[in-house]
This record gives sequence, structure tokens and C-alpha cells, in this order.
Amino acid sequence: MSRKKARRNKKDLPVEKPVKVSPPWQKWLPIMIIGLAGLLVYANSFQGPFVFDDNEAIRDNQTIRNLASIGRVLFPETGAIAKGVTVEGRPLLNLSFAINHAMGGTEVWGYHAGNLLIHVLAGLTLYGIVRRTLLRVLSPERQNSAPWLSLAVALLWVVHPLQTESVTYMVQRAESLVGLLYLLTLYCFIRGADGARGWLAGAVALCALGMTAKEVMATAPLVVLFYDWVFVSGSIRQIWRERGVFYLALFSTWVLLATILLGTGGSNLDILKKMFSAEGAPSSAKDIISGMSWWEYAQTQFGTVLHYLRLCVWPRPLVFDYGTEAVQGFWDIVPAALLVLLLFAATVYGVWRRHWAGFAGAFFFLILAPTTSVVPTNQTTAEHRMYLPLAAVLSLLVAGGYAAWCKLQEKIARDGKLPAATAWIPPALLVALIALGLGVQTFWRNRDYQSEYVIWQDTVQKKPANARAHNNLAFFTLMQKGQVEEAIAHYQKALELKPDYADAHKNLSVTYLQYGQVDEAIFHARKVLEIKPDYAAAHYDLGNALMQKNQVDEAIDHYEQALEIKPDYAEACYNLGNALFQKGEVDKAIAIFQKALELKPHYPEALNNLGASFLQKGQIDQAILHFQKAREIAPDLPDASYNLGNAYLQKGRVNESIAQFQEALELKPDYVLAHLNLGNVLLQAGRVDEAMVHYELAIKFNPAELGALNNLAWIMATSPESSRRNGTRALALAQQ
Repeated sequence: MSRKKARRNKKDLPVEKPVKVSPPWQKWLPIMIIGLAGLLVYANSFQGPFVFDDNEAIRDNQTIRNLASIGRVLFPETGAIAKGVTVEGRPLLNLSFAINHAMGGTEVWGYHAGNLLIHVLAGLTLYGIVRRTLLRVLSPERQNSAPWLSLAVALLWVVHPLQTESVTYMVQRAESLVGLLYLLTLYCFIRGADGARGWLAGAVALCALGMTAKEVMATAPLVVLFYDWVFVSGSIRQIWRERGVFYLALFSTWVLLATILLGTGGSNLDILKKMFSAEGAPSSAKDIISGMSWWEYAQTQFGTVLHYLRLCVWPRPLVFDYGTEAVQGFWDIVPAALLVLLLFAATVYGVWRRHWAGFAGAFFFLILAPTTSVVPTNQTTAEHRMYLPLAAVLSLLVAGGYAAWCKLQEKIARDGKLPAATAWIPPALLVALIALGLGVQTFWRNRDYQSEYVIWQDTVQKKPANARAHNNLAFFTLMQKGQVEEAIAHYQKALELKPDYADAHKNLSVTYLQYGQVDEAIFHARKVLEIKPDYAAAHYDLGNALMQKNQVDEAIDHYEQALEIKPDYAEACYNLGNALFQKGEVDKAIAIFQKALELKPHYPEALNNLGASFLQKGQIDQAILHFQKAREIAPDLPDASYNLGNAYLQKGRVNESIAQFQEALELKPDYVLAHLNLGNVLLQAGRVDEAMVHYELAIKFNPAELGALNNLAWIMATSPESSRRNGTRALALAQQ
């Protein structure tokens, strides 16, 4: 039986209400407020120095030095960046730092400006997402509130102090960059679901780009699917019918992420391999990055989630490095676990019922899942992980506050609403006051990032049981304050908290060696190698300490082991050459110095010592060539000038020799050998009085310098004028 389509007369059609066009200022005002607020609260962050992982990922990262070598920027060769460094396996992040470097080298303000730009753009994207979502869920009479509620969420999110780690800590651009791409992916989907199909292609492209920024992007396709289920489509069947091809493309971006992880063999992949290997059993997997098994790590995360939620509401205290504190006992685990599981169950129910709050919960848990679940990382808690999840919490709080205000409004105005002209004032003032309070805290938190010493001192005060914080505070106490005893005390505290902490033993060894306590340096270097036998830097440090004890053969052995572990270790190569030279094996030393220069062509100390080796063999022209190259690279290296003076002297170029010795003394006025050799040259040239001055200075800086003592005594005893003026002094010097 055929069915006729119902026809409607023109008069039966509903009368369309005229579309109310918002004035232009309503469109631009929220954007201006968000941008200005971000600039104000982070205005004092632009001079913050490189901190902690910034040094390896940016300052010392050789792969970002040449933007033209785009292949090396995106796909660094093995060993070009340290294993586990933040940019590893994240091509887009490394590219963003390379762009910064091309524009301003290692000037920190450029990196801070880039981070802030990304953060503000993310805030604007969040505003767009919330506004378009509210237009879907609010009743028609309340839709005028959508822009202002969206502004409240985005403004609080941009100025919230919990975001400082992702914005002020330069290397955590990883979090803000992936956050921007994550939000843009969702925004493009929302626009595409509204009918602009080209936006769906943009969502896939941005999702793929996000996979190259950070691994947390893996959850983005699921978040988009949940958004579609809750806000757009009526069923899974409808989703597949209308956007099946889109989701196939969106989920295929996982292949790109898997390819990157497998291609880099990064630390995240190592963790997963360890977890699912036989060694990954809860009782035995103590050697994963955090020192915890996956099961021990998972137990800590219930309390971590509650801590994150508390910081959303009361962001104090903020901690740079939480360390890897384990939970102990029933009361540390079960109450927190019950609360988190209850929240998770409510989220599942909300998603199933297609409630907007359920989506907010899913957004929160899905984004935290890669780091706040069972995969151990080097911190059990890290504030930058809340960069995106904070948006879900603030959305719930703003929506709850708005609902409460609407009910209060109805209660106050029993016979109708409050006048429209005044109804918005109380909530607007409240949001402004909260934003001001959060912004002030953000501004003050930025001050902790103005010095590495300050940020680690702050961390130790808040987390005194964090061994890594004590280790790093010790390092910067020594570097910035020169307080040796205090630094050693912090290293010792780190070892008290974590006796097998290899880095603390290593740093303590270097500190003891630097200040002449060689036996203690050797003890701690050996401790490092007991803990990590394949630690190249520890072999290098032990070799340096053994050289101070004149145990040359054993030092050579450790330098060679360091090079076996790390063949591109130029410093170990250089010191091995020094040891061989000291042992008298000059030909071997020359070969090793040349290898060091292959690894590090602009290595002035290696050039200088290679020249000294050629000088020892009588190859004076080769020696002069290398000394000159060393001086070109490092004009402030006194040893190169001194050695060049000796080489010129052997060639009979006396005046040039004198000039080089004088230059060495300008760079290092207490250079005893330069004073002695300059005195000798001046004496040979008949400039006796000048020679005496330099012999006296040599004796002043080293009273046991026999060459200067003998020569000065000889001058005074044999020179008629000197003997008449200084006979008594000559006798005293001769007796010395």
C-alpha cells in the first residue's frame, strides 16, 4: 500500500521568530578578556630561566639548532637526544622548539611567549567548545547566558594557578600543545556535526597532528565519540550511519602514534614492555622508572585523583616535583579508592544516560588515564597532567553555580524574575573575584620559576621526603650560592631517603672531587657503579678521581668502559687522551685526541692538548696549528696561549713567544709556569729587570717554585747591580 506524503499549507507553517543578532562587542569582548587575562597573569614569566628538563630538551638539544635540517628535527638519529627526555618521540614538540631557536636562539623569553600563545589559544578554543555545547543543552530562554557561562569557564581555566607548570615550565609545552590540538579536534568535530562537513576533515588532521605532540592524544578519538553520543546523535547506529567514515579515519590516527612509539623505542614503550614482561610482576618490577611496580603505582593514583580535584578548588600548595611516594596501609588506599570509584561509576551512568555531566566526567578520566592509572612514570603526581582535565571540573562548578543562582533568583523574585539589568551582576562579580584571586596566585607562583635554586628550595620545603628534590637543590645550592657544606648535606639527605639513588652518589662524587676530597669522590663513584654498572658518566667520574690519585692505569680502564657504553662521549675521550699522555704513550694520546675532535670538532681543550702532544714529539708546526685553532675557538683559554708561547720559542720566534706568555698572564695572572717561562725568555733577551719581576710573581703565587727561586738567586748573585742592591736577599733566596 502506497503512502502519500503529508502536505502542509503555507498557512500551517510555524511563524519563524526573527533571529536576534548579537552586537559585535558581545562577540569580541570574551576573546579580549581571555587574551588580556592570560597576558596579565603570566607577564612576570618571560625571564624565567631554563629549569630541570628544559636544559636537556631545549638548551642542550642539538637537534633543534638547524631548522633547515627538518628531518633531524622531526626524527633525531639514535643518541642525538637523551633517552627519556621530554621531546623524545614527539616530533611536533621538537619542531616547535626548533622554530623558537631559529627565531631567538636560547633566549628564554621566546619560549615563554610561545607557551603563553599556545595557552591563550587553547583557552579561546575551550570558550568556543563550551559555548556551542551550552547552546545544545540550555533551554531557549536561557541560551543568552551561553557566551557568559563559557567566558567564566575559559577565563578561570586560563588564569588558574594549576596551569603554571604547563605554561611557565618551558618543556611542558608538551602538555599545552597537545591540549590545544585536543581541544581543536573536539571543536572541529562540533562544527562538523552542525553541518559544516569540511570541519570533520580538520578534526582528523588535527588529531593526527596531536599524536606527534604527546601520547595523551590517544584518548581524543574516544572523547569525540562520547561527545557525539551524549550531545549529537541518538544512537550508535546513527553515529555509524552518519559518520562511520569519519570515525574510521579518526581512530586510524592511533596507527601514527604506534608507529612513532615503535620507531623511537622511547621510554614509554620501555615501560609498557617491562609491565607486560615476566619481570613486570607486582612483586619484582622495582626497576621501572618510578621504582614501583604497576600495582604499587596504581594504588597511589586514587589519592592522586582526589588531590587533583582539591587543587582545582583550592590550588595550594603547588609542588614542582612530587617524587614517587608510595602509599602505606588500608587507610591510605581504600577510602580514596571508594570515592574515586564512586565518581567513576557516576560518570559511566551519566554517559549511558547521555547527560552532559557524564561527558565532563568522561573527559576528566579519559585524559588522565594514560598517566594516572597503571603505567608507572617518574612522578606519582604531576600538576601539568591536569591541564585539560581542569576544564571538565571548572565546567561542572560553573554549571552548578549557574543552576544554584537560577533557583535562588526564582526564590527571591516570587512574582517573577529579577530585573534583567541587574540579575547578571552578582554572578559576574563572583566570577571576577574568583578569577582575580586565582590570577594573583598564578602571578606569585611564576616567581618560583625565576631561579632553579628557588624552585627546588620550594619543592624541598613542601615535599621534604622527595630525594630528587634534595639532590637538585644541592646542585643549585652549589652552583648559585657556592655553599659546599649545605649542598653536601642535601646530597646526604637524598641518600638517606633513597640509599640506591645513583644520581645523588654521582653528584656527591663530583662535588667531593671538585673540593679536593678525592677518597670520598672515589667511594661515591664506585657506589654509583654498584647500582648502575652501565652508567658511562660514573665511569668517567671515577676515572677523573683516580687520576687525582695518580692511579693512571685504572683511570684509563674506566675511561675506556665509559666509551664502550657511550661511544660518542667526547669528554671521556679527551680525558683518556690526557691519561695516555701522562703515561708517556704520546702516539696513542694523539689518536684519542683526534677521535675526541671528530666527536666534538669545536673542542678547544682537546685541540690544545693535541697540540701539546705534537709538541712533545717535536712536530712544532702541527702543534702551532692546533694551538692557534684552540685560541680561535676559545680566546680566553690561557693554556693555549702558554703552549703557543712555548712552541714559538722552540721555533726561535722570541718576540711572538713573549707576546703569547703575556697574553696567558692577562687571562690568568697567577699562572706560575707562564711567569717562569716569560722570565726565562726575558732573561735570555737581556731584559733582566723584567725577568726578575716575573720570577718574583712566580714565587709569590707558588713559594715552592724552584726554577724561579734558583734563577732569581742567580741573577742577584751574578748581576753586579743586583748584588750590590740585593745581596742579602740573593743569599736568602739561594738558601731557599
